[in-house]
Amino acid sequence: MGNVYGYVRVSSIDQNEDRQLIVIDENNVPKGNVYIDKQSGKDFERPQYKKLVKKLKAGDLLYILSIDRLGRNYEDIQKQWRILTKDIGIDICVIDMPLLDTRNGKDLMGTFIADLVLQILSFVAQNERENIKKRQAQGIAAAKAKGVKFGRPESPVPEDFDKIIKDWDKGKISTAEALKLCNMSESTFYRRRREYNLTHK
Repeated sequence: MGNVYGYVRVSSIDQNEDRQLIVIDENNVPKGNVYIDKQSGKDFERPQYKKLVKKLKAGDLLYILSIDRLGRNYEDIQKQWRILTKDIGIDICVIDMPLLDTRNGKDLMGTFIADLVLQILSFVAQNERENIKKRQAQGIAAAKAKGVKFGRPESPVPEDFDKIIKDWDKGKISTAEALKLCNMSESTFYRRRREYNLTHK
């Protein structure tokens, strides 16, 4: 038998991978053979996944908790599954879906069932990803309609902004001094100056 590996993926740096690591550890995967990516599953351009694939050899076994940890794109999951199981020749065990354990059912029926389950689950993974994006877009649109502003809050205009503007216009203070007094970036300062001039004509 070959080496045993585990692959863990969370969508962002602030998400916790502990649940996946606990389950991987329960399957006796050596700690040095666990690869973790903190990145979206939209494609397979992930540094740790690429490193893992280079290490894999025929006869190795790879554990993942669920199919969406491998990826969320229907066609890409299918392609990667073929590369791993057919081209490289490893076994994959999807822990939360026993039907997706390539060590079992090596006969025609077993392979057919595994392929069918893989197609269904990878479709569900992609569909969920698209639904999440749709819900996010709808949420943002609804918030914007209510007047919610996104991005960093704007720096407040200091009470003596008119004096700062006049001094700057007359060359009494430099741009750097004006920015410091206003606690603004250069682009914000120029924009606020334009707005000030329009309202004080």
